[in-house]
Amino acid sequence: MSSSTTISRPRAWLESLRLRTLPLALASIVTGSAIAAWQHTFKVEIALLALLTAAMLQILSNLANDYGDAVKGSDTEERIGPLRGMQKGVITQAQMKRALGITVVITILSGIALIAVACQKPQDIIGFLVLGLMAIVAAITYTVGTRPYGYMGLGDISVLVFFGWLSVAGTYYLQAGTFDSVVMLPATACGFLATAVLNINNLRDIENDAVNGKNTLAVRLGPIKARVYHVVLLIGAVVCLALFALVNLQSAFGWLFVLAIPMLYKHGRYVFTHRTPEAMRPMLENMVKSALLANVLFAIGTVLS
Repeated sequence: MSSSTTISRPRAWLESLRLRTLPLALASIVTGSAIAAWQHTFKVEIALLALLTAAMLQILSNLANDYGDAVKGSDTEERIGPLRGMQKGVITQAQMKRALGITVVITILSGIALIAVACQKPQDIIGFLVLGLMAIVAAITYTVGTRPYGYMGLGDISVLVFFGWLSVAGTYYLQAGTFDSVVMLPATACGFLATAVLNINNLRDIENDAVNGKNTLAVRLGPIKARVYHVVLLIGAVVCLALFALVNLQSAFGWLFVLAIPMLYKHGRYVFTHRTPEAMRPMLENMVKSALLANVLFAIGTVLS
């Protein structure tokens, strides 16, 4: 473990918060809100509260991930990805537990405010309370607990569900007051792109994770098949957005997302042809930017349509 003198405590907390990952969580809210705006049901106060709640859930997930990996010892100095505050010895286990508790409280308060503003029907209130609690539990138990699902290769399906289907469809429902299956194509695309971000993280850490018993899907598939899987996720996202535009949008603006395809292609080609974990280090931020660009362009195009 690195000496605590090598990094300041504020810097350690910023590293553990991983603020650069926030666009990943916010993109799904933007996508769901864009579809609501396209159908003239957009409500700014609901969108803002949804953005806050999604951001807090992402931060909670990041802190819990650091805590769980540090406690289990799976983040070692041999890890290619950056070591966080706990691994460096700057943040204690008790301090991280306290931060997790505070974050859970803020997340719950934000979620309750969102439900109070958006929901009138009792069944909606109960339903979204349950979904909110499920999201909090999922954020924590990815790496925390006796049987963390991230160590069993189930993180990818969780990201697809929570960062894709539930986030996009939930955001739309809270504003429109009803469910429309039309949201599922962009929701799936959003989920695929978010899952690709996780896959890059797992490809980068594949060797260290395998040694330390963290059996992510990338570890289970192996470095070659995990790269094929990554390309499939990128192609699947583009296909979902294209199908949505083809079936539902009657404007050229609906195809704005294609401007992100060159960046996605370049990213996918690099990941597929560079086979070392070290080569994946810069690709995590690149994938976040690529996913954000595709989602934002889709959102703008949908609103303009």
